[in-house]
Amino acid sequence: MTGEGGNPWAKTGLPRSEVLKDGNPAQDAPPCRLGVNIDHVATIRNARGGPHPDPVRAAKLAEACGADGITAHLREDRRHIRDEDMERLRAELSIPLNFEMAATPEMVEIALRTKPHAVCLVPERRMERTTEGGLDLTTHHASLEPAIRRLSDVGARVSLFIDPEEEQIRMAAQLGAPVIELHTGTYAEAALATDKKALTETHTALREGAELAESLGLEVHAGHGLTFWNVQNIAAIPEVRELNIGHFLIGEAVFMGLDGAIREMRKLIADARTGMLL
Repeated sequence: MTGEGGNPWAKTGLPRSEVLKDGNPAQDAPPCRLGVNIDHVATIRNARGGPHPDPVRAAKLAEACGADGITAHLREDRRHIRDEDMERLRAELSIPLNFEMAATPEMVEIALRTKPHAVCLVPERRMERTTEGGLDLTTHHASLEPAIRRLSDVGARVSLFIDPEEEQIRMAAQLGAPVIELHTGTYAEAALATDKKALTETHTALREGAELAESLGLEVHAGHGLTFWNVQNIAAIPEVRELNIGHFLIGEAVFMGLDGAIREMRKLIADARTGMLL
């Protein structure tokens, strides 16, 4: 590991026998893509109210460093990404743009105009620091269904950000979205708290959720709270096709540069696919 600082998760790494179920099935799985979320470049920019640092410049650097896609969350309060950022990202990127948003009428209309490669629907609460959990599809399926349909009609691949719970995964399949993104935040919190029991339980839930989702015909992505030290347990799940990571990479860029942070993350993900775990 080339970054600065210690490894607070080192003592809670799961045994290979728990991560690599049935040997190493991920070895035969397709490569796991890395989507880089550039929201917090915009957070730093907005702290001073000027144009620097430019999140679009960061996205283009991430593209040059091997990112497979760029994620940006346009929130109702515009706390980081702004409307003009989304327009520029759509116009200037050569890799897929994943437009993260709440399924509000305003955001749906913006996405319909922007026509990104993908749209990830997430819950949003005004007072939260960051997205705190997955969508409750069983409660909100009636309001989500028309948004999914309209976005799909303009060619966007719609994903639903959900917790790894059976009822949520089955409802996602019923709603017709082709992709789910499993919320890894609870797993990341267990790693940070060095809670081995919770870490094992949350990893098992993610692994079993990914297996169920793939059996239902869904493509599986995952993200939230992933770092150099906890990503491999998730990347080793063969059904997971993409990981979306932002806050950690932007923070680690302070110490090793964005180029170095992205390349290190890509290496860790690729190594996990071949069973080379830290």
